[in-house]
Amino acid sequence: MTTKTQTILITGCSTGIGYRTAILLKQRGYRVIASARKPADVARLHDEGFEALQLDLADSNSIQAAVQRVKIMTDGQLDALFNNGAFGQPGAVEDLTREVLRYQFETNLFGTHELSNLIIPLMRQQGGGRILYNSSILGFVALKYRGAYNASKYALEGLVDTLRLELHGSNIHLALIEPGPITSDFRKNAFALYQKNINPEISVHKDTYLAMEERLKMEGPAAPFTLPEDAVVQKVIHALESKTPKVRYYVTFPTYLFAYLKRILPARWLDYLLRNVQ
Repeated sequence: MTTKTQTILITGCSTGIGYRTAILLKQRGYRVIASARKPADVARLHDEGFEALQLDLADSNSIQAAVQRVKIMTDGQLDALFNNGAFGQPGAVEDLTREVLRYQFETNLFGTHELSNLIIPLMRQQGGGRILYNSSILGFVALKYRGAYNASKYALEGLVDTLRLELHGSNIHLALIEPGPITSDFRKNAFALYQKNINPEISVHKDTYLAMEERLKMEGPAAPFTLPEDAVVQKVIHALESKTPKVRYYVTFPTYLFAYLKRILPARWLDYLLRNVQ
């Protein structure tokens, strides 16, 4: 446990990893500021006893207003930020319009970048802090029909790796959490975006999309080795409380496996394996 009350801001707390992290850290004694995009979710978090605020990572004004609110709530003292909020847009790369790809990046990369940049000066002023990023196995290996999400997470990891080098000596520690398959509403939300932004009837990938729709609509885990959100939270706790947090935290077996395979296999061999992952 920490020796004093630590204050953490978490994005994307409506459901899933963000929500479960907020619950378990609050139980652990942290002061949790839980944010969500939709006002109804913010109201629900308030009703559940959280300090909650509205924060839409795709909206710069929302980000700036949220940070101002955090400064007031904490007197400018914030020990940690968990950049968890994100979503996944399914679809073949050739079926992604510029606008759809841009919206994926607005939340998963640009908003996360802007929020972090607004928090870093607070941490510099107080002499340190922790910034955690919820990335993905898809931040270092690519899977078919997940190109928008792949690209946003690859970009996020490149940005964080660079920022980590630039923050050396500041006592601001960065960590990437790379979960893999976790029980959440991620797939359900992805299916809604697929229905909104992809027209399978005019795509050469129509037959593949029909099979993909069945996977996206499945109840319960759709991939082997799926773990509950608590597995991610345990890595978050280590990243927050360890004197020497890791740069990357792998969570599920597939994440460990493909990180290893990427190091040892020729690219064409790895491609062969990845082509056969549904």
